[in-house]
Amino acid sequence: MTEYNWGDVVLVSFAFADETGVKQRPTVIVSSGAYPQGRQEAIIAAITSKIDRVLIGDHLIGDWHRAGLLFPSVATGLIRTIKQGMIVHRLGKLSRDDLKYVDKQLGIALGIA
Repeated sequence: MTEYNWGDVVLVSFAFADETGVKQRPTVIVSSGAYPQGRQEAIIAAITSKIDRVLIGDHLIGDWHRAGLLFPSVATGLIRTIKQGMIVHRLGKLSRDDLKYVDKQLGIALGIA
């Protein structure tokens, strides 16, 4: 199994609620390197290309090209735990500055900053 790390931008395959199909979406891994030990899971934050609305917990990605994204994008405060088997492949990695701000915004959203 491929190892994914904090800050990796990955394409994830999500099943529709009615299980009629799947949709692939970019996400960023926000779990620490220690988290997947003993688990086959990762904690991710959703990424969207809808940049006209940045809310608490969100970060407008500055270096979206390096992250492997096709369009300017926002890392959102929408987080969830997934099985690593849902990851299709790695697209890129957030820059150190973008990671710093994603962590800061998630901390604010979770009340731990």
